[in-house]
Amino acid sequence: MEQLRFSAFWWGTIMFGSILLEQKMASSMTMLKLKRLCKFCDVESTSCTGTGSCMTDCSITSICPHPEDVCVSIWRKKDDNVTIDTICHNPAHKLHGLVLEDYNNSKCEMRERNGMGSQFFICSCSEDECNDHLFFTPYSLDSQVVSVILVSLVPLLVLAVMVITSFYWYRIYHQRRAGVKRKKTPLDFSDAHAIMMDDDGSDSSSTHANNLNHNTELLPIELDAQVGKGRFAEVYKAKLKQGATGAGEHFETVAVKIFADEEYASWKNEKDIFSDADLRHENVLHFLTAEDHKVEKQYWLITAYHPRGNLQEYLTRHVISWDDLWVLGGSLARGVAHLHSDHTLCGRYKVPIVHRDIKSSNILVKGDLTCVLCDFGLGLRLDNSLSVDELANSGQVGTARYMAPEVLESRINLENIESFKQTDVYSMALVLWEITSRCNAIGEVKDYEPPFGKVREHPCVESMKDSVLRDRGRPEIPNSWINHPVSNKACFHYALTDASLHTHRTKYTHTQTHTHILQVHNAHMRRIIIA
Repeated sequence: MEQLRFSAFWWGTIMFGSILLEQKMASSMTMLKLKRLCKFCDVESTSCTGTGSCMTDCSITSICPHPEDVCVSIWRKKDDNVTIDTICHNPAHKLHGLVLEDYNNSKCEMRERNGMGSQFFICSCSEDECNDHLFFTPYSLDSQVVSVILVSLVPLLVLAVMVITSFYWYRIYHQRRAGVKRKKTPLDFSDAHAIMMDDDGSDSSSTHANNLNHNTELLPIELDAQVGKGRFAEVYKAKLKQGATGAGEHFETVAVKIFADEEYASWKNEKDIFSDADLRHENVLHFLTAEDHKVEKQYWLITAYHPRGNLQEYLTRHVISWDDLWVLGGSLARGVAHLHSDHTLCGRYKVPIVHRDIKSSNILVKGDLTCVLCDFGLGLRLDNSLSVDELANSGQVGTARYMAPEVLESRINLENIESFKQTDVYSMALVLWEITSRCNAIGEVKDYEPPFGKVREHPCVESMKDSVLRDRGRPEIPNSWINHPVSNKACFHYALTDASLHTHRTKYTHTQTHTHILQVHNAHMRRIIIA
Protein backbone atom coordinates (compact mmCIF):
# COMPACT_ATOMS: atom_id res chain seq x y z
CA MET A 1 0.00 0.00 0.00
CA GLU A 2 2.79 2.41 0.89
CA GLN A 3 4.51 1.59 -2.41
CA LEU A 4 1.30 2.36 -4.33
CA ARG A 5 1.04 5.79 -2.63
CA PHE A 6 4.67 6.55 -3.45
CA SER A 7 4.09 5.58 -7.12
CA ALA A 8 1.01 7.82 -7.34
CA PHE A 9 2.96 10.74 -5.83
CA TRP A 10 5.85 10.12 -8.23
CA TRP A 11 3.62 10.09 -11.35
CA GLY A 12 1.76 13.20 -10.18
CA THR A 13 5.05 15.06 -9.75
CA ILE A 14 6.19 14.07 -13.25
CA MET A 15 2.85 15.17 -14.80
CA PHE A 16 2.94 18.57 -13.06
CA GLY A 17 6.59 19.18 -14.02
CA SER A 18 5.90 18.25 -17.65
CA ILE A 19 3.02 20.72 -17.85
CA LEU A 20 5.12 23.55 -16.42
CA LEU A 21 7.95 22.75 -18.85
CA GLU A 22 5.66 22.77 -21.89
CA GLN A 23 4.10 26.06 -20.78
CA LYS A 24 7.59 27.55 -20.31
CA MET A 25 8.65 26.48 -23.79
CA ALA A 26 5.43 27.87 -25.29
CA SER A 27 6.09 31.19 -23.55
CA SER A 28 9.66 31.18 -24.86
CA MET A 29 8.50 30.64 -28.43
CA THR A 30 6.04 33.53 -28.08
CA MET A 31 8.88 35.84 -27.06
CA LEU A 32 10.83 34.89 -30.15
CA LYS A 33 8.22 36.39 -32.43
CA LEU A 34 9.91 38.31 -35.24
CA LYS A 35 8.86 41.71 -36.52
CA ARG A 36 6.98 41.89 -39.80
CA LEU A 37 8.14 43.24 -43.13
CA CYS A 38 5.63 45.69 -44.59
CA LYS A 39 5.47 48.05 -47.53
CA PHE A 40 6.18 51.48 -46.05
CA CYS A 41 5.77 54.48 -48.38
CA ASP A 42 4.67 58.08 -47.93
CA VAL A 43 1.33 59.16 -49.39
CA GLU A 44 1.72 58.87 -53.16
CA SER A 45 -0.45 58.90 -56.26
CA THR A 46 -1.70 55.60 -57.64
CA SER A 47 -3.54 54.12 -60.59
CA CYS A 48 -5.71 51.88 -58.37
CA THR A 49 -9.38 52.56 -59.17
CA GLY A 50 -10.89 51.24 -55.94
CA THR A 51 -12.36 48.12 -57.55
CA GLY A 52 -11.06 44.62 -58.15
CA SER A 53 -7.41 44.21 -57.17
CA CYS A 54 -4.19 46.14 -57.78
CA MET A 55 -0.60 46.62 -56.59
CA THR A 56 0.54 49.65 -54.57
CA ASP A 57 3.77 50.15 -56.58
CA CYS A 58 5.53 50.94 -53.28
CA SER A 59 9.25 50.18 -53.71
CA ILE A 60 10.26 50.35 -50.02
CA THR A 61 9.97 47.42 -47.62
CA SER A 62 10.49 48.25 -43.93
CA ILE A 63 10.81 46.24 -40.73
CA CYS A 64 7.97 47.24 -38.41
CA PRO A 65 9.06 48.92 -35.13
CA HIS A 66 7.15 46.51 -32.87
CA PRO A 67 6.37 42.76 -33.01
CA GLU A 68 2.65 43.52 -32.56
CA ASP A 69 2.51 45.72 -35.66
CA VAL A 70 0.62 44.56 -38.76
CA CYS A 71 0.72 45.80 -42.36
CA VAL A 72 -1.82 48.47 -43.34
CA SER A 73 -2.78 50.13 -46.64
CA ILE A 74 -5.00 53.22 -46.96
CA TRP A 75 -6.63 54.23 -50.29
CA ARG A 76 -8.14 57.72 -50.56
CA LYS A 77 -9.95 59.54 -53.35
CA LYS A 78 -10.73 63.23 -53.00
CA ASP A 79 -12.04 64.95 -56.13
CA ASP A 80 -9.83 63.43 -58.87
CA ASN A 81 -6.80 62.86 -56.62
CA VAL A 82 -6.21 59.19 -55.69
CA THR A 83 -3.47 58.27 -53.19
CA ILE A 84 -2.24 55.20 -51.31
CA ASP A 85 -0.44 55.19 -47.93
CA THR A 86 1.31 51.99 -46.73
CA ILE A 87 2.38 51.73 -43.07
CA CYS A 88 2.92 49.51 -40.00
CA HIS A 89 0.44 49.87 -37.12
CA ASN A 90 -0.39 48.22 -33.79
CA PRO A 91 -3.99 46.89 -34.10
CA ALA A 92 -4.50 47.46 -30.39
CA HIS A 93 -4.68 51.20 -31.15
CA LYS A 94 -7.16 52.97 -33.40
CA LEU A 95 -6.00 54.35 -36.76
CA HIS A 96 -7.82 57.47 -38.00
CA GLY A 97 -10.42 56.69 -35.33
CA LEU A 98 -11.02 53.19 -36.72
CA VAL A 99 -10.45 49.76 -35.17
CA LEU A 100 -8.49 47.36 -37.39
CA GLU A 101 -10.87 44.38 -37.34
CA ASP A 102 -9.29 42.24 -40.06
CA TYR A 103 -5.62 42.37 -39.10
CA ASN A 104 -5.34 38.55 -38.83
CA ASN A 105 -6.04 38.13 -42.55
CA SER A 106 -3.30 36.81 -44.80
CA LYS A 107 -4.21 39.25 -47.59
CA CYS A 108 -5.17 42.93 -47.63
CA GLU A 109 -8.94 43.11 -48.21
CA MET A 110 -9.83 46.78 -48.70
CA ARG A 111 -13.10 47.80 -47.04
CA GLU A 112 -14.77 51.16 -47.46
CA ARG A 113 -15.19 53.36 -44.40
CA ASN A 114 -17.47 56.38 -44.10
CA GLY A 115 -17.09 59.77 -42.50
CA MET A 116 -13.45 60.44 -43.50
CA GLY A 117 -14.26 63.48 -45.72
CA SER A 118 -13.46 61.55 -48.90
CA GLN A 119 -13.82 58.10 -50.41
CA PHE A 120 -11.73 55.98 -48.06
CA PHE A 121 -10.69 52.30 -48.10
CA ILE A 122 -8.47 50.61 -45.51
CA CYS A 123 -7.11 47.10 -44.96
CA SER A 124 -4.78 45.33 -42.54
CA CYS A 125 -3.10 41.93 -42.65
CA SER A 126 -0.47 39.89 -40.83
CA GLU A 127 1.75 38.37 -43.54
CA ASP A 128 5.05 39.88 -44.75
CA GLU A 129 4.48 42.54 -47.43
CA CYS A 130 0.80 41.60 -47.60
CA ASN A 131 -0.18 45.29 -47.89
CA ASP A 132 1.30 45.46 -51.41
CA HIS A 133 -1.49 43.53 -53.20
CA LEU A 134 -4.91 45.09 -52.50
CA PHE A 135 -8.33 43.44 -52.91
CA PHE A 136 -11.29 45.86 -52.91
CA THR A 137 -14.61 44.71 -51.43
CA PRO A 138 -17.55 46.88 -50.29
CA TYR A 139 -17.98 47.35 -46.55
CA SER A 140 -21.40 46.06 -45.60
CA LEU A 141 -21.09 44.21 -42.30
CA ASP A 142 -23.01 46.02 -39.59
CA SER A 143 -21.52 46.16 -36.10
CA GLN A 144 -24.73 44.70 -34.62
CA VAL A 145 -24.43 41.70 -36.95
CA VAL A 146 -20.87 41.20 -35.76
CA SER A 147 -22.02 41.30 -32.14
CA VAL A 148 -24.73 38.69 -32.79
CA ILE A 149 -22.25 36.39 -34.54
CA LEU A 150 -19.76 36.70 -31.70
CA VAL A 151 -22.40 35.99 -29.04
CA SER A 152 -23.53 32.93 -31.00
CA LEU A 153 -20.01 31.59 -31.31
CA VAL A 154 -19.02 32.00 -27.65
CA PRO A 155 -20.80 28.82 -26.39
CA LEU A 156 -19.31 26.79 -29.25
CA LEU A 157 -15.84 28.11 -28.49
CA VAL A 158 -16.19 27.29 -24.79
CA LEU A 159 -17.35 23.76 -25.66
CA ALA A 160 -14.45 23.32 -28.08
CA VAL A 161 -11.94 24.43 -25.43
CA MET A 162 -13.42 21.97 -22.92
CA VAL A 163 -13.22 19.08 -25.44
CA ILE A 164 -9.63 19.90 -26.41
CA THR A 165 -8.59 20.26 -22.76
CA SER A 166 -10.20 16.93 -21.83
CA PHE A 167 -8.51 15.17 -24.74
CA TYR A 168 -5.16 16.72 -23.79
CA TRP A 169 -5.36 15.49 -20.19
CA TYR A 170 -6.58 12.07 -21.30
CA ARG A 171 -3.63 11.73 -23.66
CA ILE A 172 -1.12 12.87 -21.03
CA TYR A 173 -2.57 10.45 -18.48
CA HIS A 174 -2.27 7.42 -20.77
CA GLN A 175 1.21 8.40 -21.91
CA ARG A 176 2.36 8.52 -18.30
CA ARG A 177 0.76 5.17 -17.53
CA ALA A 178 2.42 3.57 -20.55
CA GLY A 179 5.75 5.06 -19.55
CA VAL A 180 5.99 7.17 -22.70
CA LYS A 181 8.15 10.13 -21.78
CA ARG A 182 9.46 12.82 -24.03
CA LYS A 183 12.92 13.51 -22.73
CA LYS A 184 14.33 17.01 -22.87
CA THR A 185 18.10 17.23 -22.49
CA PRO A 186 19.62 20.11 -20.47
CA LEU A 187 21.32 21.35 -23.65
CA ASP A 188 18.01 21.74 -25.52
CA PHE A 189 16.48 23.80 -22.76
CA SER A 190 19.52 25.97 -22.18
CA ASP A 191 19.77 26.76 -25.89
CA ALA A 192 16.16 27.94 -26.00
CA HIS A 193 16.65 29.85 -22.76
CA ALA A 194 19.75 31.58 -24.14
CA ILE A 195 17.83 32.74 -27.22
CA MET A 196 15.01 33.98 -25.05
CA MET A 197 17.38 35.91 -22.80
CA ASP A 198 18.90 37.65 -25.83
CA ASP A 199 15.53 39.29 -26.50
CA ASP A 200 14.02 39.71 -23.05
CA GLY A 201 13.31 42.89 -21.12
CA SER A 202 16.78 43.31 -19.67
CA ASP A 203 18.51 46.69 -19.75
CA SER A 204 20.90 45.60 -22.48
CA SER A 205 18.13 44.38 -24.73
CA SER A 206 15.76 47.25 -24.16
CA THR A 207 18.32 49.84 -25.21
CA HIS A 208 18.46 48.28 -28.66
CA ALA A 209 14.81 47.38 -29.01
CA ASN A 210 13.47 50.18 -31.22
CA ASN A 211 13.50 49.06 -34.84
CA LEU A 212 16.79 47.21 -34.37
CA ASN A 213 17.07 44.24 -36.73
CA HIS A 214 17.02 41.31 -34.26
CA ASN A 215 16.89 38.65 -36.98
CA THR A 216 19.69 36.09 -36.93
CA GLU A 217 20.85 37.17 -40.39
CA LEU A 218 21.55 40.78 -41.29
CA LEU A 219 19.72 42.33 -44.21
CA PRO A 220 21.19 41.39 -47.62
CA ILE A 221 22.90 44.72 -48.33
CA GLU A 222 25.78 45.32 -50.73
CA LEU A 223 27.68 48.58 -50.16
CA ASP A 224 28.47 50.66 -53.22
CA ALA A 225 30.16 54.09 -53.32
CA GLN A 226 30.77 56.41 -50.37
CA VAL A 227 28.55 59.48 -50.79
CA GLY A 228 29.22 61.41 -47.58
CA LYS A 229 31.35 61.67 -44.47
CA GLY A 230 30.74 63.54 -41.21
CA ARG A 231 32.11 63.83 -37.70
CA PHE A 232 30.55 60.61 -36.49
CA ALA A 233 29.90 58.40 -39.51
CA GLU A 234 30.30 57.67 -43.20
CA VAL A 235 27.39 57.35 -45.63
CA TYR A 236 27.29 54.83 -48.49
CA LYS A 237 24.99 54.23 -51.40
CA ALA A 238 23.99 50.56 -51.20
CA LYS A 239 21.82 47.85 -52.75
CA LEU A 240 19.17 46.06 -50.68
CA LYS A 241 18.17 42.71 -52.19
CA GLN A 242 14.38 42.47 -52.45
CA GLY A 243 14.12 38.95 -53.89
CA ALA A 244 14.41 37.15 -57.21
CA THR A 245 12.14 37.77 -60.21
CA GLY A 246 11.91 36.27 -63.66
CA ALA A 247 14.52 38.77 -64.86
CA GLY A 248 16.92 37.92 -62.03
CA GLU A 249 17.62 39.40 -58.62
CA HIS A 250 15.85 42.64 -57.73
CA PHE A 251 17.58 45.38 -55.72
CA GLU A 252 16.42 48.61 -54.12
CA THR A 253 18.85 51.48 -53.64
CA VAL A 254 19.23 52.60 -50.03
CA ALA A 255 21.61 54.72 -47.98
CA VAL A 256 23.69 53.16 -45.19
CA LYS A 257 25.19 55.34 -42.47
CA ILE A 258 28.05 53.47 -40.76
CA PHE A 259 29.29 54.39 -37.28
CA ALA A 260 32.55 53.11 -35.80
CA ASP A 261 32.46 51.26 -32.49
CA GLU A 262 33.51 54.35 -30.50
CA GLU A 263 30.58 56.38 -31.92
CA TYR A 264 27.96 54.08 -30.39
CA ALA A 265 26.35 56.92 -28.39
CA SER A 266 25.71 58.99 -31.52
CA TRP A 267 24.30 55.94 -33.36
CA LYS A 268 22.01 55.07 -30.46
CA ASN A 269 20.72 58.63 -30.11
CA GLU A 270 19.92 58.88 -33.82
CA LYS A 271 18.37 55.38 -33.85
CA ASP A 272 16.14 56.19 -30.88
CA ILE A 273 14.90 59.41 -32.50
CA PHE A 274 14.30 57.74 -35.87
CA SER A 275 12.46 54.85 -34.17
CA ASP A 276 9.75 57.19 -32.87
CA ALA A 277 6.80 56.38 -35.13
CA ASP A 278 5.49 59.94 -34.74
CA LEU A 279 8.63 61.33 -36.43
CA ARG A 280 7.45 60.05 -39.81
CA HIS A 281 6.92 62.97 -42.21
CA GLU A 282 7.45 63.71 -45.89
CA ASN A 283 10.17 66.24 -44.99
CA VAL A 284 12.07 63.97 -42.59
CA LEU A 285 14.41 61.28 -43.95
CA HIS A 286 12.62 57.91 -44.19
CA PHE A 287 14.21 55.41 -41.79
CA LEU A 288 14.20 51.67 -42.57
CA THR A 289 16.06 49.93 -39.75
CA ALA A 290 19.20 49.81 -37.60
CA GLU A 291 21.73 46.98 -37.33
CA ASP A 292 24.52 46.03 -34.94
CA HIS A 293 27.39 44.49 -36.94
CA LYS A 294 29.28 42.82 -34.13
CA VAL A 295 31.97 41.18 -36.28
CA GLU A 296 33.01 44.41 -38.00
CA LYS A 297 32.43 46.40 -34.77
CA GLN A 298 30.15 48.78 -36.66
CA TYR A 299 26.67 50.21 -36.17
CA TRP A 300 24.45 50.82 -39.21
CA LEU A 301 21.45 53.03 -39.93
CA ILE A 302 19.62 52.15 -43.15
CA THR A 303 17.51 54.88 -44.75
CA ALA A 304 16.02 56.00 -48.06
CA TYR A 305 18.53 57.18 -50.68
CA HIS A 306 18.21 60.55 -52.47
CA PRO A 307 20.55 60.84 -55.48
CA ARG A 308 20.44 64.67 -55.64
CA GLY A 309 22.59 64.75 -52.50
CA ASN A 310 22.54 67.39 -49.78
CA LEU A 311 21.29 70.95 -50.14
CA GLN A 312 24.75 72.51 -49.93
CA GLU A 313 25.97 70.41 -52.86
CA TYR A 314 22.82 71.17 -54.85
CA LEU A 315 23.10 74.94 -54.34
CA THR A 316 26.78 74.83 -55.29
CA ARG A 317 25.92 73.25 -58.65
CA HIS A 318 22.61 74.96 -59.48
CA VAL A 319 21.09 78.41 -59.79
CA ILE A 320 17.42 78.22 -58.77
CA SER A 321 14.18 79.92 -59.84
CA TRP A 322 11.59 81.61 -57.64
CA ASP A 323 9.42 78.47 -57.67
CA ASP A 324 12.45 76.37 -56.67
CA LEU A 325 13.13 78.80 -53.82
CA TRP A 326 9.58 78.41 -52.53
CA VAL A 327 9.62 74.59 -52.78
CA LEU A 328 13.01 74.24 -51.06
CA GLY A 329 12.32 76.80 -48.33
CA GLY A 330 8.72 75.80 -47.70
CA SER A 331 9.50 72.09 -47.36
CA LEU A 332 12.39 72.86 -44.99
CA ALA A 333 10.08 74.93 -42.78
CA ARG A 334 7.45 72.15 -42.79
CA GLY A 335 10.04 69.60 -41.69
CA VAL A 336 11.27 71.78 -38.81
CA ALA A 337 7.68 72.59 -37.81
CA HIS A 338 6.90 68.86 -37.60
CA LEU A 339 9.97 68.22 -35.43
CA HIS A 340 9.07 71.02 -33.02
CA SER A 341 5.34 70.29 -32.86
CA ASP A 342 3.84 68.58 -29.81
CA HIS A 343 1.14 66.83 -31.85
CA THR A 344 0.85 64.86 -35.07
CA LEU A 345 -1.30 65.77 -38.07
CA CYS A 346 -3.96 63.44 -36.61
CA GLY A 347 -3.97 65.44 -33.36
CA ARG A 348 -2.20 62.78 -31.30
CA TYR A 349 0.39 63.97 -28.76
CA LYS A 350 4.04 63.60 -29.75
CA VAL A 351 7.28 64.52 -28.02
CA PRO A 352 8.81 67.65 -29.63
CA ILE A 353 12.31 67.19 -31.03
CA VAL A 354 15.03 69.77 -31.65
CA HIS A 355 17.64 69.00 -34.31
CA ARG A 356 20.45 71.20 -32.89
CA ASP A 357 22.59 70.88 -36.03
CA ILE A 358 20.49 72.31 -38.86
CA LYS A 359 22.71 73.26 -41.79
CA SER A 360 22.58 72.86 -45.55
CA SER A 361 24.78 69.75 -45.50
CA ASN A 362 22.34 68.04 -43.09
CA ILE A 363 19.41 68.53 -45.48
CA LEU A 364 18.82 66.24 -48.46
CA VAL A 365 17.07 67.20 -51.71
CA LYS A 366 14.42 64.83 -53.09
CA GLY A 367 13.58 64.34 -56.75
CA ASP A 368 10.76 66.92 -56.58
CA LEU A 369 13.14 69.48 -54.99
CA THR A 370 11.54 69.21 -51.56
CA CYS A 371 13.88 68.97 -48.59
CA VAL A 372 14.22 66.23 -45.98
CA LEU A 373 15.97 66.70 -42.65
CA CYS A 374 18.60 64.12 -41.77
CA ASP A 375 21.49 63.49 -39.33
CA PHE A 376 19.82 63.43 -35.90
CA GLY A 377 22.97 62.41 -34.02
CA LEU A 378 22.76 65.58 -31.89
CA GLY A 379 18.95 65.66 -31.73
CA LEU A 380 17.18 66.09 -28.39
CA ARG A 381 13.70 64.89 -27.39
CA LEU A 382 12.06 67.65 -25.32
CA ASP A 383 10.32 65.30 -22.95
CA ASN A 384 8.43 67.05 -20.14
CA SER A 385 10.13 64.73 -17.68
CA LEU A 386 13.57 66.22 -18.42
CA SER A 387 14.97 68.27 -15.55
CA VAL A 388 16.90 71.53 -15.89
CA ASP A 389 20.10 69.67 -14.97
CA GLU A 390 19.51 67.10 -17.72
CA LEU A 391 18.93 69.87 -20.26
CA ALA A 392 22.08 71.65 -19.08
CA ASN A 393 24.10 68.46 -19.51
CA SER A 394 23.09 68.31 -23.17
CA GLY A 395 26.01 70.68 -23.78
CA GLN A 396 26.98 73.24 -26.40
CA VAL A 397 26.53 71.22 -29.58
CA GLY A 398 26.16 71.85 -33.29
CA THR A 399 28.22 73.43 -36.05
CA ALA A 400 29.79 76.72 -34.95
CA ARG A 401 28.92 78.58 -38.19
CA TYR A 402 25.20 77.90 -37.67
CA MET A 403 25.03 78.36 -33.87
CA ALA A 404 22.62 80.96 -32.52
CA PRO A 405 24.16 83.76 -30.41
CA GLU A 406 22.75 82.32 -27.17
CA VAL A 407 24.32 78.94 -27.99
CA LEU A 408 27.70 80.55 -28.66
CA GLU A 409 27.43 82.26 -25.27
CA SER A 410 26.07 79.11 -23.54
CA ARG A 411 23.16 81.21 -22.29
CA ILE A 412 20.11 79.18 -23.33
CA ASN A 413 17.11 79.60 -21.02
CA LEU A 414 16.90 76.08 -19.58
CA GLU A 415 13.62 76.88 -17.81
CA ASN A 416 11.82 77.14 -21.16
CA ILE A 417 12.15 74.34 -23.72
CA GLU A 418 11.00 76.78 -26.42
CA SER A 419 14.49 78.29 -26.18
CA PHE A 420 15.92 75.14 -27.78
CA LYS A 421 13.44 75.40 -30.66
CA GLN A 422 14.44 79.03 -31.26
CA THR A 423 18.06 78.01 -31.83
CA ASP A 424 16.83 75.72 -34.62
CA VAL A 425 14.88 78.64 -36.13
CA TYR A 426 18.07 80.75 -36.24
CA SER A 427 19.98 77.94 -38.00
CA MET A 428 17.08 77.45 -40.43
CA ALA A 429 17.12 81.18 -41.25
CA LEU A 430 20.78 80.88 -42.26
CA VAL A 431 19.89 77.99 -44.58
CA LEU A 432 17.04 80.04 -46.08
CA TRP A 433 19.60 82.80 -46.71
CA GLU A 434 21.79 80.26 -48.56
CA ILE A 435 18.84 79.18 -50.72
CA THR A 436 17.86 82.77 -51.53
CA SER A 437 21.43 83.72 -52.44
CA ARG A 438 21.24 81.29 -55.38
CA CYS A 439 17.87 82.51 -56.73
CA ASN A 440 18.02 84.35 -60.08
CA ALA A 441 14.60 86.00 -59.63
CA ILE A 442 15.66 88.70 -57.15
CA GLY A 443 19.00 89.98 -58.34
CA GLU A 444 22.53 89.06 -59.31
CA VAL A 445 23.54 85.50 -58.40
CA LYS A 446 27.07 85.01 -57.11
CA ASP A 447 28.94 81.74 -56.61
CA TYR A 448 27.67 79.74 -53.67
CA GLU A 449 29.14 80.55 -50.29
CA PRO A 450 28.00 79.56 -46.79
CA PRO A 451 26.73 82.08 -44.23
CA PHE A 452 29.53 84.26 -42.85
CA GLY A 453 31.57 83.32 -45.90
CA LYS A 454 34.43 85.60 -44.90
CA VAL A 455 35.08 83.43 -41.86
CA ARG A 456 37.51 80.54 -42.44
CA GLU A 457 36.23 77.24 -43.80
CA HIS A 458 35.65 75.41 -40.50
CA PRO A 459 35.43 78.13 -37.84
CA CYS A 460 35.63 77.28 -34.17
CA VAL A 461 33.23 78.59 -31.53
CA GLU A 462 35.60 81.38 -30.48
CA SER A 463 35.92 82.64 -34.07
CA MET A 464 32.14 82.76 -34.43
CA LYS A 465 31.82 84.55 -31.09
CA ASP A 466 34.10 87.28 -32.43
CA SER A 467 32.12 87.56 -35.65
CA VAL A 468 28.55 87.28 -34.32
CA LEU A 469 28.75 88.69 -30.78
CA ARG A 470 31.63 91.15 -30.78
CA ASP A 471 31.41 92.45 -34.38
CA ARG A 472 27.60 92.00 -34.66
CA GLY A 473 28.18 90.26 -37.99
CA ARG A 474 25.28 88.91 -40.03
CA PRO A 475 25.05 87.40 -43.52
CA GLU A 476 24.84 90.17 -46.10
CA ILE A 477 21.33 91.10 -47.27
CA PRO A 478 21.82 92.69 -50.75
CA ASN A 479 19.86 95.83 -51.67
CA SER A 480 18.20 93.90 -54.50
CA TRP A 481 16.57 91.63 -51.91
CA ILE A 482 15.43 94.56 -49.76
CA ASN A 483 14.08 96.53 -52.73
CA HIS A 484 12.31 93.52 -54.26
CA PRO A 485 8.53 93.90 -53.64
CA VAL A 486 8.18 90.31 -52.44
CA SER A 487 11.52 89.07 -51.09
CA ASN A 488 11.78 92.07 -48.72
CA LYS A 489 9.10 90.28 -46.69
CA ALA A 490 11.11 87.06 -46.46
CA CYS A 491 11.09 85.58 -42.98
CA PHE A 492 14.82 84.85 -42.76
CA HIS A 493 15.52 88.60 -42.95
CA TYR A 494 13.64 89.21 -39.70
CA ALA A 495 14.95 86.07 -38.03
CA LEU A 496 18.57 87.07 -38.69
CA THR A 497 18.30 90.77 -37.90
CA ASP A 498 16.43 90.05 -34.67
CA ALA A 499 18.85 87.29 -33.77
CA SER A 500 21.19 89.65 -31.94
CA LEU A 501 18.44 90.10 -29.35
CA HIS A 502 17.30 86.64 -28.34
CA THR A 503 14.05 87.87 -26.82
CA HIS A 504 12.97 89.39 -30.17
CA ARG A 505 13.44 86.09 -31.97
CA THR A 506 11.14 84.22 -29.56
CA LYS A 507 8.17 85.61 -31.48
CA TYR A 508 9.34 83.90 -34.67
CA THR A 509 8.47 80.21 -34.43
CA HIS A 510 8.83 77.36 -36.90
CA THR A 511 5.11 77.50 -37.75
CA GLN A 512 5.19 81.24 -38.39
CA THR A 513 8.20 80.74 -40.64
CA HIS A 514 6.31 78.22 -42.78
CA THR A 515 3.23 80.48 -42.92
CA HIS A 516 5.36 83.49 -43.86
CA ILE A 517 7.08 81.60 -46.70
CA LEU A 518 3.66 80.62 -48.06
CA GLN A 519 2.46 84.24 -47.89
CA VAL A 520 5.57 85.48 -49.70
CA HIS A 521 5.11 82.91 -52.47
CA ASN A 522 1.43 83.78 -52.90
CA ALA A 523 2.29 87.48 -53.11
CA HIS A 524 4.79 86.73 -55.87
CA MET A 525 2.23 84.66 -57.79
CA ARG A 526 -0.29 87.54 -57.57
CA ARG A 527 2.30 89.91 -59.08
CA ILE A 528 2.87 87.48 -61.97
CA ILE A 529 -0.88 87.19 -62.66
CA ILE A 530 -1.42 90.98 -62.55
CA ALA A 531 1.56 91.55 -64.85
